Amino acid sequence: YHGKCVFCRIARREEPGTALLPCEDEDLVCFRDIKPGAPHHYLVVPVKHMGNCKTLKTEHIPLVKRMMEVGKAVLQKNNFSDLNDVRMGFHWPPFCSIAHLHLHVLAPASQLGFLSRIYYRINTYWFIT
Repeated sequence: YHGKCVFCRIARREEPGTALLPCEDEDLVCFRDIKPGAPHHYLVVPVKHMGNCKTLKTEHIPLVKRMMEVGKAVLQKNNFSDLNDVRMGFHWPPFCSIAHLHLHVLAPASQLGFLSRIYYRINTYWFIT
């Protein structure tokens, strides 16, 4: 836990302005992005503080898969069912504003606005899927 990390505080329910969405994985939390790039834009975040996506190693593959499953489940619980029209990924440093691992879940990807299509463009040097 890092007291200065906003995502650590959100995960510990210390940020009353951020509502956590139902999540079936006790090691992860999910909430809406404060600057949504699509009608559905959620962040899936480990409760335990982890650095950005550059810190990921082979042993973190199960964690990333669980983060993706939570993202899909949250979309479905929020009445979005076309899982072929979803974009998920991480901003690559230095393009991530919070140094706590967080997966962006955006849907429908077909409705990303002009700037969001650039900001969340698949496999660029600033956003990886």
